[in-house]
Amino acid sequence: MKIPHRKRFQSIAGSIALISSVFLSEIAWSQAQIVKLVIPYPPGGLNESMARVMADHIGRQGGPTFVMETRPGAGTMIGTEAVSRAAADGNTVLIVANSFVINAHLKKLTYDPLTSFEPICYLWKSPAVFVVNSNSPHKTLGDLLSAARSNPGAVTMAMSGPATGHHLGFEQLKRTANANITMVPFGGAGPAVTALLGEHVASAFVDYGLAAEHLNSGKLRALATAGKVRIEPLPNVSTVAEAGVADYDVDIWYGLVAPAKTSKDRIAQFVTWLSSALQDSEVRAKLASVGLFPVGQCGADFGAHIRNQHDVYGRLIREANIKGE
Repeated sequence: MKIPHRKRFQSIAGSIALISSVFLSEIAWSQAQIVKLVIPYPPGGLNESMARVMADHIGRQGGPTFVMETRPGAGTMIGTEAVSRAAADGNTVLIVANSFVINAHLKKLTYDPLTSFEPICYLWKSPAVFVVNSNSPHKTLGDLLSAARSNPGAVTMAMSGPATGHHLGFEQLKRTANANITMVPFGGAGPAVTALLGEHVASAFVDYGLAAEHLNSGKLRALATAGKVRIEPLPNVSTVAEAGVADYDVDIWYGLVAPAKTSKDRIAQFVTWLSSALQDSEVRAKLASVGLFPVGQCGADFGAHIRNQHDVYGRLIREANIKGE
């Protein structure tokens, strides 16, 4: 049956109105909405400052206003639990790192990192390095490991822990290299570096950014980097794998997630904003200045990374018989 001209016009007009309504609602959400970004760490850290850099860029591009909320405690679980219970309206997001999946194997949680959240983006990674005081007799990672094998338990290593990416990376080194090193945990990497500078410990496993100043001044010496490839600021420092510990690959990573059932459209909008910010030369320069390297792996790819890390850490925790507090 032939549709009358007037009805065809009304149908087309209705469709245009619907599309315009959806489009305008997205613009209104992006420009007028306030998004709470929860940071489950103490205030003043690198992730908070870099999150502000990203938020400022997004705001200048017509995105929403981000409000930072630091909610530290219980090894990131307090802030993470709060976001797991937040409304899935795209107005609350959470910074996560290695502990996001490590905690699932060591502690009783009210949320599941694999099902209680929607992955948005793997934002940046912080390369980890094994370092010693410049007065140390250990010139290479091989020297340190040999000393640990010769005198089990005598070699100490400071790091943030327990139940952190550094702690699990340390356990992986011990097992793979068959070296009995004593872990000295601190509440953060900063105090671990301070202990090493004071020669209270033999070595430390920390983020490159936190050790960079002391490496550049000659107060500390890098023995090896923990990732799969060498890092640009330390081109002459071998990776752990190059130093003889096969298949060793550890990175400290940070990403953004939202509560489960947040709409795909909202997630896609975050991905667009974050991808643009991570490609911006000014943002990348600011990240590099504090030892952070942009990644920009988003959506399903970031979800796959989270699941992989969950499985890798679970296997290591079982094999090393690591127990929760």
